[in-house]
Amino acid sequence: MADSPGRHAFRGRSPNRSRLLQPSRPSAGIVQRPRPGRLYNPDGMRRPSLNAYLPQRLQIVLLVFFGVIAVGTAGYMLLTDMGFVDALYQTVTTLSTVGFREVTEFDTRTKLFTVALILFGVGTVLYTLTQIMELALEGDLRSRFYQRRIAMRIEQLENHYVLCGFGRVGHEIARELRERGVDFVIIEQTPEEVDRARAFGYLVIAGDASDERILNEANINRARCLLAASDSDSGNTYITLTAKSINPNCFVVARVGYPHNEEKLRLAGADRVLSLYSLGGRRMVLTALQPLAADFMDTLASGRHGDLILTEFEANSENGIAGLTVGQLIAGASNATLLGIRHRKGDLEVGPRNDSVLHDGDVAIVLAEEADIAAMLAPAAEPRRQ
Repeated sequence: MADSPGRHAFRGRSPNRSRLLQPSRPSAGIVQRPRPGRLYNPDGMRRPSLNAYLPQRLQIVLLVFFGVIAVGTAGYMLLTDMGFVDALYQTVTTLSTVGFREVTEFDTRTKLFTVALILFGVGTVLYTLTQIMELALEGDLRSRFYQRRIAMRIEQLENHYVLCGFGRVGHEIARELRERGVDFVIIEQTPEEVDRARAFGYLVIAGDASDERILNEANINRARCLLAASDSDSGNTYITLTAKSINPNCFVVARVGYPHNEEKLRLAGADRVLSLYSLGGRRMVLTALQPLAADFMDTLASGRHGDLILTEFEANSENGIAGLTVGQLIAGASNATLLGIRHRKGDLEVGPRNDSVLHDGDVAIVLAEEADIAAMLAPAAEPRRQ
């Protein structure tokens, strides 16, 4: 049975990762808290500056270079009767060592000035060109090393999440995944958004998420879930089709903008299709009619509820849960509540009775402390039937 992306604890490490369907702690995906880059403030808004485009050492070199041109032009204008254009022309030809004839006859002072300009200016020009070439090569090598390092980290991921699209919705998804300690990879093709995601320290692949090659770079074969969060319904459909063709067991959650496209996404293979407008509308109504219930749902969803964790796990013969009643399952857990059971046939039983039986393939939704979850998932299932 394919894993569901929701089958994981909302915080912390699972006491039994092979049984509890919870993503691993970050090892390669996220290693630090968000740290906006120089181009972005904490809201993600662009804040351009010269330092963001040109390294400081190149700024200094260019400043000296243009300063030499300005000094040369001004010197020829003061020492001769040249106008601005002629003086600039004489300076450029001197610095470039082209060797054209002088615009006018030079006296001794002007010749000495020209010698000084050649000795200092030509060296400055050569140094400027050297710095530009060095930075170009260095940037290319740095980019290559960065891409290789990212590729190696992605290759090590397993049961990770693949986020396709880093717009406003994708940004919130990435932030939430990071807070929950989930390994994930972002695929984005807009250069500005790629830079923005990298500035926050995320693993990013630049490219089209509907491209099979790009998805393979994201290690889709070993991914637990793919989130198609682009702002294009057709784009999300192609992403879903491609992902399912590579890894049929990958759980796909797709964003949809128009209700009439929901069925198309399901036919493409999406396991869940979410309309942000429908979800937002229902949530506003719930908040208006039952604000405390809405706050309770927020508390559970955020994973910040004291020591309690909201988690899901599947009943099967391996963990000994299949065949147990709800009462037997939580007998050894002092502070656990079984909120519901998703039966293998698809129906959801909310607030199950203590005599409800968990069959093979059923999924239990539990709110409990880590110790209680460990007790429920302990292999000593047989004594609990007594």
